[in-house]
Amino acid sequence: FSRLIFGTLYPAYYSYKAVKSKDIKEYVKWMMYWIIFALFTTAETFTDIFLCWFPFYYELKIAFVAWLLSPYTKGSSLLYRKFVHPTLSSKEKEIDDCLVQAKDRSYDALVHFGKRGLNVAATAAVMAASKGQGALSERLRSFSMQDLSTIRGDSSSSVPPSVTVRTSSKQSQPKASRSALEGTGSSGK
Repeated sequence: FSRLIFGTLYPAYYSYKAVKSKDIKEYVKWMMYWIIFALFTTAETFTDIFLCWFPFYYELKIAFVAWLLSPYTKGSSLLYRKFVHPTLSSKEKEIDDCLVQAKDRSYDALVHFGKRGLNVAATAAVMAASKGQGALSERLRSFSMQDLSTIRGDSSSSVPPSVTVRTSSKQSQPKASRSALEGTGSSGK
């Protein structure tokens, strides 16, 4: 918890203040801190596995972060200027080449797996459609011509007069006689 507050939130806020004030000296100071903190976090991933049993290991990590942040010790500036900057400067070309190659390989892998994924999805869609088409044709065969014409909303002469329609009062009347009753009811008024 203390590493979260002192190692991340406190420096993040002061980095924001440095960017906002456009103070180059503060900006450079916090950039050096974040580079060192990123390397520390990366190293910590591996050291936690092997050194977690060491007495006061977690307390030493907190003390290290406090040393990095201290304006008196200027730990992050010291580590950056003595070790990180000279190492990165001497290996910059190789690191850039590795990053370009990794980017190209990751793009090629993404395209390759994307194509494979689309092929699998297309095959699955075709299989589902072919299976579904058989089910659809079976469903359509189960309908009579009379059912199909009522689904389409066709109530023309192809529907025989003996077809019954349910009304809201849940009574069934033949279609022809219902229309005849409605005609006589409206003419009687």
